[in-house]
Parts: sequence; structure tokens; C-alpha cells
Amino acid sequence: MKFSHLRLFFLRTIWHMDERLFLIAIAIFVGACGGLAAVALNRLLFTLHEILRPLHIHWYAFVLPACGAALSSLFLGHIVKEGAGHGVPEVIYSVSKRGGLLRLRSSFSRLISSTLTIASGGSAGPEAPVVMSGASIGSNVAKIFALNDRQRVTIVGCGAASAISSIFNAPIAGIVFSVEVILGEWTTINLIPIAIASVIGTEVSRLMQGNQIPFSHHRFNATLLDILASVGIALLAGLSSVLFARLLNGTIKKSRDLVAHDWIRAALGGACVGLLGLSFPSVLGEGYDVVRTIIENEYQSGLLLVALATVAKIVATSLTIGTGGSGGIFAPCLVIGSLGGLAYQRGLAFFWPSVPWAEEGFFAMLGMAGVMSGTLQAPLTGIFLIVEVTGSYEVILPLILVSAVSATLCHYMEPVSFYYRELVSQGQLLRPRTDARLLADLNISELIEKDYIVVRENMRLRDMIPVIEQASRDYFPVEDSKTGDFLGLIRLKDVRPYLFNPGLYDAVILGEIMDTNVPHVSPFDDMKEVLELMDQTHSQSLPVVHRNKFLGMVSKVTILDRYRKELIVQTY
Repeated sequence: MKFSHLRLFFLRTIWHMDERLFLIAIAIFVGACGGLAAVALNRLLFTLHEILRPLHIHWYAFVLPACGAALSSLFLGHIVKEGAGHGVPEVIYSVSKRGGLLRLRSSFSRLISSTLTIASGGSAGPEAPVVMSGASIGSNVAKIFALNDRQRVTIVGCGAASAISSIFNAPIAGIVFSVEVILGEWTTINLIPIAIASVIGTEVSRLMQGNQIPFSHHRFNATLLDILASVGIALLAGLSSVLFARLLNGTIKKSRDLVAHDWIRAALGGACVGLLGLSFPSVLGEGYDVVRTIIENEYQSGLLLVALATVAKIVATSLTIGTGGSGGIFAPCLVIGSLGGLAYQRGLAFFWPSVPWAEEGFFAMLGMAGVMSGTLQAPLTGIFLIVEVTGSYEVILPLILVSAVSATLCHYMEPVSFYYRELVSQGQLLRPRTDARLLADLNISELIEKDYIVVRENMRLRDMIPVIEQASRDYFPVEDSKTGDFLGLIRLKDVRPYLFNPGLYDAVILGEIMDTNVPHVSPFDDMKEVLELMDQTHSQSLPVVHRNKFLGMVSKVTILDRYRKELIVQTY
């Protein structure tokens, strides 16, 4: 059977299937693919890291991150023809503006580029590339089954959730991240397929890699004094998150201004990271070994070196991702948070040595949750991720406190998270069932009213009277008799003063009474801007003009009627 016939058979079967059951069936498949993508990335990273490990002991090891970042940039820019970046904003953009459409090559391109960056020593995490991969798989599976935009977005969310849950062995965190960060809405039709995909992805990862949480579980005995002290780590995590976000965004802008070529920019950034790694080896790579050492209370450096290592990790990650390296910010957030929490605990022990403070791992966990929640401005993701990757459910209360305070502080100082900053600045972040999203889904070309009678500027009023008798509208567009270009509008109220004076019928020419300064729009204008123009000019209708030709009119009544219908569609 040919593929086209098989696809037609599936589409006919799907047509009669309940929508929710159908989405669940696809979610199972996408979840399994997302889990395989995460396993593939983990094994690629391990293999390449083992190959490069002997080289890291030599003096020239600082060039390895430069080579990895340069190769990553060349691969993305010249082989697969994709821009630099870690992937999550691209997925959010596809959900926001393109109905979840993603290119098929994105399912593997970021896996390869991030492997080159991270395994060579670049300071980035593997989670964002695998989110891009899982989301791309979901998008293209949805395309095969000819799903509509709303269904496709749900399946993209399934791919993202399965990727996060697989890479961290954390199904709840995968669900929360997909809904809180990627989709931005909590609805049953989204939540159920995403939850199933997350669980399936996790089980695939566990089947192939074992059921192990990323970090060892230690039971922490936190007292009321430790919980009160967690307010301090929340503030520290919030400030660290703001510093991280601003330095990262500043590096992106400055590096683009200073160096034009992408791969050279990435190589320079990688070289700086390599040089920084000579003094602070903990800043290289994803950094999970550093987090494990801290949680197990085995990190040996003193307070000052820990504080310096925290700042060094922020700088290294900003240089890696900001100059064009490929990778995510999840893992760096965990490292920054754990180092900051460790420094905070040792600071408490230094100033109040008689107080029996909780272990270093306890404050490291709080620091991880705080930096994650603050940087992403997604407190639920921070809470559930840290709980699942450590298995420490008994510390949920201080985790909630730290995540909430840190996210609130960051939102006050940086209203937009790192993922959304560029999208918001370009007006491309459109969340479901918001005015911006509903209006963006409306197309002027579909709302043009064409039942208007066009008149010429050299017509006399006598010739206009039969036109008025036939017309069902109060507006009459005026065109040039020779070129057909749009010249202006005549409103019925403009003609009415002359209608009761027959002596003027042959004396008045339409070109003399038409409005030549009437505002107009094009069929490609943003609907929000069209409504704002209507409000500014107190107009109920505006002419639609393209290349000086009149196409019709668009009215506020028609726009609001279609807005209401679109709201009903997106609600159900």
C-alpha cells in the first residue's frame, strides 16, 4: 500500500474518532519519540565527552570549548540553515504565531549542535535542545495527520513535556514546564495528552537508562530557623537570576555588534570560557557533577572560592550561549543555584557558628529552585523539577517559599523572562485567549466587505443620485477615471446637503466634495493596529487599499463579530 493511501486511511479513521482519544494516541507515540531523543542526546554527550576527556588535562584545553562552539555554529548556520540559540524561544514562537509549525530538521539539528558545545566544555545544558527536538517531532507528526492549529499546539506541548521529563527523569516537571512555559494555558484538552506523553517519555528513558534520579536523595532535617533563613537564599537567588538574565542578554547584543561572523563570535566566546575554566573547572560543561558533589556535602572549596565560582558560572554560561553556542539554561541554573546556596550556608555558619544550621545540600536545593524559578519566571517548574531530581519531597514547604519569592523579585526587576524577552519586544508573544492572540488570528483579507459602489472623481452629482438609490452602504469609494487609483471617500452625509437643491445637480462634481484625507489600511496590517486606528479617527469603517487600488472596506462591527466567533472556537 502506498504511503498516500495509508495516510488517507488513517485520516478517514481519525475523522470518526473522539478528539481526546485521538490526541492521547498521538501523545503516546510522540512521548516515546521524545524519550528516544533524550536518550540519544545523553549517549552522544557521554561518548564525545569520553573521547575528549584525555585532552582536558593539557595546557591547550582552553581551545576545546572554542572549537566545539565554532563547529556548532557552523553546523547550525551553514549545514542545516538554522540560527543560533538554545531552542525554547523558537518553540514558544511557533506556538504563539505559527500554530505549532516547526521544521523537521529541528528534530535533530539542536541535538548535534548542543553535543558539540557541551561535550567540548561549553557552559550550557542539554534540556533546551531536546525540547526543540521533541517539539519538532510533535509538530511534524501532527502535520502528517493534518491536525488543525489548536491540536498541533497540544502535540507540540506533548513533545516538549516528554523531552524534559526524559532528560531529568521527572514526569511532573515535564508536564508543568510544557504547560507553564511553552503553552501558557491550563486546559483539560491540553493537560491529559501532555501528561501521558510525559509519562511515556520518562518510561522510555528509564527502560533504556535505568530508573535513577539525577542526584542522590538525602533526607534533610530542617528546623523553623532554617525555613526562616530560606528567605535570605530566596533574595540571593532572585538577584543572581536578574544578574544572569541581564548579563546573558547583554552578551548577546554586544557580541553581535562586535563580531559579524557567527562562528568566529562563538569561537571567541568558547575560548573565553576555556580560559575561565583553567581557574574554575566547575564552570565547564553541564555541571551536574558539581551539583552532585554539593548535595552530598563533599564540595571542598572555601566560602570565597565558592562565591567566585558562582559568578564564574554565570559569566561562562553568558559567554557560551550569548556568543552563539548551542545549549540550554536549565543545567546552568542548577549549578548557579547550588553554588549560591552552598555559599549562603557557609556564610551563615561563619557568622553564626553556634547555630545548628541544616546541611549544605539543603540550602543548595533551595538555591537551585530559586535560580530556576527566577530565571525562567516559572515557579512551579522550579519547585517540581528540584523535588523530582533530588527525591526530597520533605522540603517542599521551603522550596515553595523560595521559588515564589525569587520569581516575584525577578518579575519586579525584569518583567519578562529570558525565554520571552525577544518575543515580547517584537510583539510575537501571543498567549491563548488573550486579545493579542485572538486579533492575530483574524485576517483583514477575510473580513473585507466588497459590496460598495465605486464612483469616479469627474462624475456630477446628477449621476450620483441613481447610485445612491441602489446602494446599501453609506460610503462611496472614489477612483481616478484614468488609472483606477483610490482617491478618497464620499460619505452619504457629505452629499445630503446638495440633494434638496436640484439647481446644484450639474454644478457639483464629486471630486470637489470627496474626503481625500481618509485613513486607510492594507490587507496585511495587524488587526490590533487597525482597531487602534479606528479608535483614533473615530471611524466605524476604513477602506482597504493595496498598491493604490481600492479592495473594499473593513468595519468594526465585522471585526468584533469575527472576534466573538474566534473566542468561542479557542475556548472549546
